[in-house]
Amino acid sequence: MKENSVSFIGAGNLAWHLAPALDNAGYAVREVFSRNEKNAHALAERLYQCEVVSVPDFSQSASRLFIVAASDDAIPEILASLVLPDDVVVVHTSGSQPLSVLDDAPADNIGVFYPLQTFTKARKVNFESIPIFVEGANEVVTRKLMAMGKAISRNVTAISSEERKALHVAAVFASTFTNHMLTIAKQIMHDNKLKYELLKPLIAETLNKSLELGPEAAQTGPARRGDLQILDSHMEFLADDPELAEIYKNVSQHIIDAY
Repeated sequence: MKENSVSFIGAGNLAWHLAPALDNAGYAVREVFSRNEKNAHALAERLYQCEVVSVPDFSQSASRLFIVAASDDAIPEILASLVLPDDVVVVHTSGSQPLSVLDDAPADNIGVFYPLQTFTKARKVNFESIPIFVEGANEVVTRKLMAMGKAISRNVTAISSEERKALHVAAVFASTFTNHMLTIAKQIMHDNKLKYELLKPLIAETLNKSLELGPEAAQTGPARRGDLQILDSHMEFLADDPELAEIYKNVSQHIIDAY
């Protein structure tokens, strides 16, 4: 199964889940490198026959595909020190970085393998339901990445770098910003000696309703109704925290404008 051998550069949250998923699907993960060697060893222990390499020199590796699963800022530094065998494929896993960020990679065959999900080491994920988006510098690479994606997911799509950027921006609004709003809500509850758990049924119903009806139909609240009296009272409540008041004002105004 040399053709399906894979090595990882990076051992963060995504690699923690993706490497075992590929390993179990017949894409044997042979090596892992991380600037944090402790993370590399922890990931290798989750795999069947993986070795930790201390420097990113893979010139003697049997792997045919190398996955750069690192932060966006780290990719150029990694590429500058990366040594690879001939005729291999190297991909990154970023939603926001274009394929061209790999132009300086020591390989002609480059691509992108982007699972659209939020990953945390402590929380299990099911890759079968995770959409995976791929892009290859040529048709051969694209076919290889499509095949690898289909080995672990039921939903694999080839898209361009521009399409993936739009997807990632939308994902930030849908996931990252939503989670931060929940963090703000939790802090408001805590500051007023109320339990965050009281909001959980509302949060669950909001998300479920949005998925079932569509977010436009599911929108409620004082801004949706144009209830300026309530909006003013909420702004008064937030008067001691100008930053939160500004967020509340801008989001409420955006809802009012939308409806």
